[in-house]
Amino acid sequence: MPRCHANGIEIEYDTFGSPADPALLLIMGLSMQLTGWDPELCGKIADRGFHVIRFDNRDVGLSTHMDAAPVPDLGAVLSGDASDVRYLLADLADDTAGLLRALGIRAAHAVGASMGGMILQEMLIRHPGLLLSACSIMSTTGDPAVGHPSPDAAAALIAPAPNTREEVIERGVATWRILQSPAYPMTESVLRQMEADFYDRCHYPEGSARQLTAILCSPDRTRNLKDVTTPTLVVHGEADPLINVSGGKATAAAIPGAILRTYPGMGHDLPRELWDPIIDEIVANTQRA
Repeated sequence: MPRCHANGIEIEYDTFGSPADPALLLIMGLSMQLTGWDPELCGKIADRGFHVIRFDNRDVGLSTHMDAAPVPDLGAVLSGDASDVRYLLADLADDTAGLLRALGIRAAHAVGASMGGMILQEMLIRHPGLLLSACSIMSTTGDPAVGHPSPDAAAALIAPAPNTREEVIERGVATWRILQSPAYPMTESVLRQMEADFYDRCHYPEGSARQLTAILCSPDRTRNLKDVTTPTLVVHGEADPLINVSGGKATAAAIPGAILRTYPGMGHDLPRELWDPIIDEIVANTQRA
């Protein structure tokens, strides 16, 4: 896969479709690599007339790992001590903006999932001229009053990292059983293969810890989102156990003119059965630009 230098780091990315088509950037969530965007899903979006770009955020996958930064103590961070936190969501948004500029893209449509939606919101605030349209999926504003996880999802998020490859895969499968869409569950074999592929491409739990504390220590974006003029779509699962649907509703309420679409039975994933209707909504939103 190609890489580029942006905002002082190396970013791994790949593309689908023709560079002659409008660019559509896919921004993935916490600890998830670019391969979290299914290639078939990317191809479906490209077939609708877009040059699709997916990439690894810093500290995950094959983009730069911030090895010189300490691994934050989550307990200390939750107690208010952020002294070991070296970057925030705003820095990840600057990375993303730098990727577009490095690729010579003057403006793009963008879709962000989970933490990727938070990064997208920061881009709307910090780099509004780079975005033609925006779609925030299963995300939230940073307001601590909304988007709460269920107890099981919260426990899975902060559990100590396992050690061996097999333990990592087992933990991943168990976590997806909690997070996945109850109306559209994935099979055990699909979950296991997905986690094995993630591990074999790159396993770097230290980066996941730094990304998590970047989320926890970033400020509430609600007030600044009030100034957004970019056409925005908000998509959320009504059965999301990690970021309650109230997070999506708050995002749509914060952004003037935003369109909210919620889906019964959808959890904290993108089930194949909902790809087509969600892509239809994304395409319709790009046409508002």
